[in-house]
Amino acid sequence: MRRSFFIVAGLALATALGQAKDFYIHTWTKHHANKHFWAEGGAAGDFNRDGHPDLVVGPYWYAGPGYGKRHEIYPAIESFEMKGADGELVKLPGFPGALSGRNGYSKNFLCFVYDLNGDEWDDVLVLGFPGAESPWYENPKGKPGHWKKRTALAITDNESPHFTDITGDGKPEIVCNSEGYFIYAEPNWHNPDQPWTVHRVTPKGAWQRFTHGMGVGDVNGDGRRDIMEKNGWWEQPASLEDDPKWTFHPFQFSPGGGAQMYAYDVDGDNDNDVITTLAAHGYGLCWYENQPKDGGITFVAHTFMNAKPEENQYGVKFSQLHAIDLVDMNRDGLLDIVTGKRFWAHGPSGDAEPSAPAVLYWFELRRSKKNGIDWVPHFVDDDSGIGTQVMATDMNQDGWPDIVVGNKKGAFVHIQSTEKVSRKEWRQAQPKPHKAD
Repeated sequence: MRRSFFIVAGLALATALGQAKDFYIHTWTKHHANKHFWAEGGAAGDFNRDGHPDLVVGPYWYAGPGYGKRHEIYPAIESFEMKGADGELVKLPGFPGALSGRNGYSKNFLCFVYDLNGDEWDDVLVLGFPGAESPWYENPKGKPGHWKKRTALAITDNESPHFTDITGDGKPEIVCNSEGYFIYAEPNWHNPDQPWTVHRVTPKGAWQRFTHGMGVGDVNGDGRRDIMEKNGWWEQPASLEDDPKWTFHPFQFSPGGGAQMYAYDVDGDNDNDVITTLAAHGYGLCWYENQPKDGGITFVAHTFMNAKPEENQYGVKFSQLHAIDLVDMNRDGLLDIVTGKRFWAHGPSGDAEPSAPAVLYWFELRRSKKNGIDWVPHFVDDDSGIGTQVMATDMNQDGWPDIVVGNKKGAFVHIQSTEKVSRKEWRQAQPKPHKAD
């Protein structure tokens, strides 16, 4: 089965090979593929198999490398009315968003690309509005018309569900809340037309469709991927046979729930820490240091961006960090954070600073004996932001990750360009920490 385009994170450092380190300056070019609001996420795949990664946001896929020609996957029937410049009502496609001046919500919160039926053509999985179904659409292999729709999961809850391999079989599953449980759902790979099999891994709890924040990763280093949520983490047992309940380890990661959560060895001490945002509709970006305690694990919080500029040593702050991705953006072997401001999560008068610029950043992880752990902010854009999903992947096949966004401002691809420079030029271009008063 052929996977879609993925970034291979963790290229070997030149210094590890005894060579001089190369220095690069990173710049960005924005492609605004569609100004209408169709979805809160986007992804990439080679839908026509021409060798160029394509963009998918909402009901359309956009042919790479230019993204100017779009193709309809499923009926794009939604529209709304607003007054034009002449005072007359005009009808616009999509859902109300930036163009309308008022708030709306799409039926497409996240999407993922995978060859789900094994025919070597990329299909599209849509995780819809929280509480609704999650369909997948079968690639018609270049034939005209809409893609055939099938239901993967009848009810997908949580605003940060994942599509990732949690079982260790090499194939991805939907991981989410559903009907009050944490679950994973897997297709019948021999009969992909059938609804997916649901495995409940927790007792029934208070989780509901708008629960925020969750992740998948190996928290305790036993080689099995666990489920993280705002109140702790659920340990995967040694065997998944007969759907056993997973063991809960309480820890308050974020009071109200943030975005996607990741288990990653931030400080290089050979255990996995936890990375997430503190509040999807407020402020806060944090990593939690894994520490042994009483034969188990606890965490020490390191919040490196919050509500005030002085809470970040580079003076950066923004709100509504509703999505993050974790990818090696500069190919130094360490994973970096990609995030930004979700534009109008609850409209022009909701949440913290709803009308502030819709910024997009990547935070570079740096380790040093002198300064310890540092997350260096690198600005990408101030008029796109993120949705409930943001994805970093190589869209132009130059070996450097680019960024895909779908939200209430439309559909975007941000292409990364690099210029090799001297160490002095590189140092001059780096964000500078603010000096303490």
